[in-house]
Amino acid sequence: MLRTLRDRMLPDRQRRSLEDLEEDLDLSQGDRQAKQSAFWTMLFLSAVIAAGGVLTDSTATVIGAMIIAPLSTPIMGIALGAVQRRRSTALLFVASGCLLVTAVGMLASLVVPSSFDLLSDSQISSRTSPGLLDLVAALATGFAGAVALARKDVAAVLPGVAIAISLVPPLVVTGVCAGQAAWWLALGSFVLFVSNLLALVFAGMVVFGALGYATAGRRGETGSTRRTYLALGLLFAAVGLLLGANTVGTVLVNLWTTRATNAAAAWLAGTPGASVQSVTAQSQTLYIQVRSPGELPPVDSLLADLQGQVPDGVPVVVVTTQGRQIQAGHVGG
Repeated sequence: MLRTLRDRMLPDRQRRSLEDLEEDLDLSQGDRQAKQSAFWTMLFLSAVIAAGGVLTDSTATVIGAMIIAPLSTPIMGIALGAVQRRRSTALLFVASGCLLVTAVGMLASLVVPSSFDLLSDSQISSRTSPGLLDLVAALATGFAGAVALARKDVAAVLPGVAIAISLVPPLVVTGVCAGQAAWWLALGSFVLFVSNLLALVFAGMVVFGALGYATAGRRGETGSTRRTYLALGLLFAAVGLLLGANTVGTVLVNLWTTRATNAAAAWLAGTPGASVQSVTAQSQTLYIQVRSPGELPPVDSLLADLQGQVPDGVPVVVVTTQGRQIQAGHVGG
């Protein structure tokens, strides 16, 4: 049955040869100088483009960087090498490429003012808090990319795969946040990259293995293959648990901000013309932005309304549209 499914997914007449696949994915085979110079040139340019898109909050520019970024080539090379049980230089290219892109991001952070709120940039905030759905999407994208590489007739989908998987932008965000000493944000974006990397390798190994790209002379050596799948599966599970915990945290924060919005609205109900503009949670502090034509009610009543709605001990800051910040205190304090 597995063979029938494989033949339907990838008929023999559409299947690329192992030699062709190795030629595309192994940067140390064939014309190595041309391949490697193209890889480093395009990777550096894609990092610069991504940095510009991140700092200007331009989605279109970031998408352009995703399309030309060649980092998925050695990543899929890792998957093919693992299936064939052979050593390759793909991991070295991936590690060196990560360092290059992160360094570009750190250099780009030099133009960012120290007072700049990184989370106000959607290109940064959307990549510093990955969740379980990001891992699911990356895994599906990895399967699509591996199938597209193995078939002769669907190469046109590869730019879409490059856009969906997002490898260079998270590394640039990691560099920008690290350059601003925002270590937790940098860690979040790096975890997003690692989850995308593992999803690509895992999906590539499954597809390449199922399609019979293991070398004929090594088909009997199942022990090393099983160990490789086990190690990768454990890493995958660890990242999945981390992203799952982050997803639960995000859901809880959204629940608490919704409750805080309702409590703040009740706090302002007796003040004519007053309204709640937004409620955000940043650095474990609850920021409540309000608009009021006159004096605000006592903040003690706000803290009383928030008690039981959000965890005790959370600092609350009320921000008016005039830019004034009122340190309300701690919930339950």
